[in-house]
Amino acid sequence: MLALVPAAGTSADSAALSAAAAEWTAVRAGGREVELVFVPVTAAAPEVSWPVVAEAYGATLLGTRVDAQPAGHRGGAVLFFTGLSGAGKSTIAARVVELLVEEGRGVTLLDGDEVRNHLSAGLGFSRADRDTNVERIGWVAARIAKHGGIAVCAPIAPYASVRETVRGEVEAQAGPGSFVLVHVATSLADCEQRDRKGLYARARRGEIPSFTGISDPYEVPVDAEVTVETRGRSVDECARQVLAHLR
Repeated sequence: MLALVPAAGTSADSAALSAAAAEWTAVRAGGREVELVFVPVTAAAPEVSWPVVAEAYGATLLGTRVDAQPAGHRGGAVLFFTGLSGAGKSTIAARVVELLVEEGRGVTLLDGDEVRNHLSAGLGFSRADRDTNVERIGWVAARIAKHGGIAVCAPIAPYASVRETVRGEVEAQAGPGSFVLVHVATSLADCEQRDRKGLYARARRGEIPSFTGISDPYEVPVDAEVTVETRGRSVDECARQVLAHLR
């Protein structure tokens, strides 16, 4: 009987690894002779598809074993904020990050404006470009969550279809329930009243085409895990409402 065992790097002489593998395979083998085959797992190829490897060795896959996560381990997640420009997404997201850091969690902030300037530089504001921008954010966030981190994303993400695409990508990588859609539900009137950058005023004058909420639609989520009403509430209150969903 062959037992295929992942081994870091190219060395296959780890006594601890051999002992653990032998202990498990002896039980599975029911007294049969077991031959351990160490499969190198490197940075260039960090994942192994065991059915494919078994086929390469001419073996029948009887089962796989994944060691339990260490005590205290918490899985990754994506907190995906959506809402109108000026709704408070970035401000609340930044406070969420601060609170998570205080708890010792590994967290990465993917803010809409910063992603636009770096990851999505060169994209415009057509529907196709907006979708591409959100998909790129989702792709990065999914990989962060897959490896146990928390990604906090704060784009406008106005279209329901691409939000659903990102949800699927994240949950395919990090598991069901790892995607948390947070709708910062500040009204258009309140966003226009705040309008610290003067963007809504310019959009009303026709100076900014395809502006979400004015000349381009914002599709209000019907599937948000968390809906945050900001009127009359502090940033800290809003952030803690979001974090309560992770508890």
